[in-house]
Amino acid sequence: MRTRYSGVCLWIAFVGIAISQQNGPPLIPGSPLPNLTPMELELFRAGLEDFSEVETADEGLGPTFNGTSCAVCHSIPAIGGVSTMTEMRGGYRDEHGEFYSLGGGTLYHLFSTPPHRCQVQIPPEINVIARRAPIAVFGDGLIEAIDDTTIAAQADPDDANGDGISGRAAWLEDIATQTRKVGRFGWKAQQATLLAFSADAYLNEMGITNDLLQSESPLGITPEQLALCRGPGSGLEDVVDRRTGRRGIDNFANFMRLLAPVSRGSIDDHVRAGEALFREVGCTSCHTPVLVTGRNANPLFNEKPVNLFSDLLLHDVGTGDGIPQAAAQADEIRTPPLWGLRFRKPLMHDGATATLQEAVARHAGEAARVTERYHGLDDEKRAALVAFLNSL
Repeated sequence: MRTRYSGVCLWIAFVGIAISQQNGPPLIPGSPLPNLTPMELELFRAGLEDFSEVETADEGLGPTFNGTSCAVCHSIPAIGGVSTMTEMRGGYRDEHGEFYSLGGGTLYHLFSTPPHRCQVQIPPEINVIARRAPIAVFGDGLIEAIDDTTIAAQADPDDANGDGISGRAAWLEDIATQTRKVGRFGWKAQQATLLAFSADAYLNEMGITNDLLQSESPLGITPEQLALCRGPGSGLEDVVDRRTGRRGIDNFANFMRLLAPVSRGSIDDHVRAGEALFREVGCTSCHTPVLVTGRNANPLFNEKPVNLFSDLLLHDVGTGDGIPQAAAQADEIRTPPLWGLRFRKPLMHDGATATLQEAVARHAGEAARVTERYHGLDDEKRAALVAFLNSL
């Protein structure tokens, strides 16, 4: 029997979720999408349990890792949210500005399993180090259901309209479907589907191999160390549960797919004025208020408005971390959805920003004109805009 994150806490959370579904909106954070079928609600429950499960070395954890469960990094204000921890990425940039990943990757794990023969050592050649904070997964099933064409239609890589904004769609090969799709998950839009996102997190955050990513080569340790600390045995560590026919990565994907977005906070005239200013200064050039899902056989996802405040495109707005990944260049970041923003602290991709005012001020590059217009507002109008952000 695997160790659980907290059986009592999960039971209380699930009772609250069931009540919130019966009583209608607003949903408490961590609730499933409304109107799930009994089968979908069971998939959500099983996914929540697996998402919260504390893994051990006997179950494949490590030998190096960042967290012992998905919930370690996704727990504020509820399971599926954010946390204050960050992962570390690094690489080497030469005198010509060319970036190189040492050892074929950029992720350096924080922890190792006992007896710690594989504690990561950062190579001395590393001269680019970046931190990345967890991203909440609330509402990710709706984001997954947005058509590639809807996202790509917003792209303006050559700034044809002259507004200074030149977003790109992150076209990539999806490891789950083996098709070319638009990436939309992760700070670099490095994954296109929730199954691929789950497989990536299981391997790269917990060191657990799975059907989609079958080998691990953690950075910062030698092959000899890896052979010592991996121990006897081989084969995939995330296997199909014969009782359910599902893998761990299937359960993670189900939980995220059926997890509801965070409901809006209080809205008054001050907030409405701030929302108008948000549009007026040009924030919506990247933070698109609403996208619509495509046609879907499941009514939960069929042509639904998604109030995410993101275009899901890659932009260089002066906040990049210097690490290229998948389709994203070193200084590009996927526009983060702003729904649920009021529950995020600290802010930005690196968790290095304390306030919303500071977060806006960090925007440059493509967003330079927008930031300039924001700074041109008087104190009262800036306060209204921040009040709007705090309502998300």
